[in-house]
Amino acid sequence: MKGTLKQKLAVIDPVLKDIRTKKHERIKDFLNIETQIAAICAEIAGNDTVISATDIQVSEQDLTAKRLGELKSHLQELQSEKNLRLLRVNSYMSAIHELTVVMSLDFKNIIANINPSLANHLNVQSKSISNETLASLTSEVNSLKQLKKQRLERLQDLGSSLIELWNLMDMPMEEQLRFNHVTSLVSSSIDEISRQGSLAIHIVEQAEVEVERLNALKTSKLRELIFKRQNELEEIYRNVHMDVDSETARQILIQLMESGSDLSNLLSSMDDQVVKAKEQASSRKEVLDKVEKWKHASQEESWLDEYEKDDNRYSAGKGVHINLKRAEKARILVSKIPSLVENLTAKIKAWEKERGMPFLYHKAPLLHTLEEYIISRQEKQEEKRRSREQKRLQDQFAAEQETIYGSKSAKKPLGNANTVPGTPNSRRMSTPSGRYGASIGKEKRGSGHVIPVNYVSLAKDDQKCG
Repeated sequence: MKGTLKQKLAVIDPVLKDIRTKKHERIKDFLNIETQIAAICAEIAGNDTVISATDIQVSEQDLTAKRLGELKSHLQELQSEKNLRLLRVNSYMSAIHELTVVMSLDFKNIIANINPSLANHLNVQSKSISNETLASLTSEVNSLKQLKKQRLERLQDLGSSLIELWNLMDMPMEEQLRFNHVTSLVSSSIDEISRQGSLAIHIVEQAEVEVERLNALKTSKLRELIFKRQNELEEIYRNVHMDVDSETARQILIQLMESGSDLSNLLSSMDDQVVKAKEQASSRKEVLDKVEKWKHASQEESWLDEYEKDDNRYSAGKGVHINLKRAEKARILVSKIPSLVENLTAKIKAWEKERGMPFLYHKAPLLHTLEEYIISRQEKQEEKRRSREQKRLQDQFAAEQETIYGSKSAKKPLGNANTVPGTPNSRRMSTPSGRYGASIGKEKRGSGHVIPVNYVSLAKDDQKCG
């Protein structure tokens, strides 16, 4: 530099002012960055003190751009850390909110107890991101998850107990629906439970009270159900014509209940008996259907026998045509009895072979009953055959007697020849001869020989002619 001192000063002074200005700006930059760094560090440390620029002392020993760049880089790292912590805080708070909604807990109170700043949901920047806050939030989430698991397990146990008691005591559906919100959780996983209030403490308490109430009713209800199962068992046996000693069975049940036996096991045993009885009844159904057909055919056969013994069955009267139609159908049905019995016998034998036991029908082996029926039917048919043969012989004898004696009566009729038979005059005029013939007939019958009445009359006429 040349010139006077003033000239030199005039050149240096602007440069110096510019450098000083840049220095102040650089110091402001350092102060701003270091203030932000200090504030973020205070937040992470959990220091609630508000950091201001006056609290920061910038070292003027190193105001280089390199140093400023390092501080900016550090600030960016701290800001990233802060953002991550805020995300974690928000995530924990969201998890806590979901858990408190499911269990009907006070979310605001829980959050305020962790850190009051978290309760101000409008100001995100004011939320605490300290290690202590994050640790408290983590602990609270884990605690609430454990509480949720415990409540779910408790409600699942209570729900299972309710279902068991309902099934055990045949509770009406309207009562079961009252606790459908509990029983629906039995097969749910913990992650599936999100409905508001589904794990509230009052839900657990209500379910506990209901289980206690049902357990108190269990003994009396079980007794009632046991006898109900016995009635059902007897009805099944009755419907398939299997006899059971009801009185003895009931006495045994009463003795078991009074001896302190487990009523649940006893009811379960009765349920097993009902299931087996139903299976046995089902296996007997096909045979019993054929038994009903056979019994119906037998009844129609008996009715037909009585009907055919009635000599007035063809007389005009009310209901005659109905009986004629029934008799026609009965004859067709009776003709099928041998095949019905044969098929029924085959079914019974197959059933007995499969199960290794006799097919009982009203305490008696059905095969034995069928055999007796076959023998009895054969005897009746043989008796009917003999009766028909005897009747045929009697009719034949009567025809022969009529041929021998009845033909002479046509030669010389009694009474007035001009009288038409069947008129009142003919009856009056023939009365003496009739009485006379009848008296002689009685005398002849007394001698041990059966001689027709007209034979006597004809013999007397022959004597007059002689």
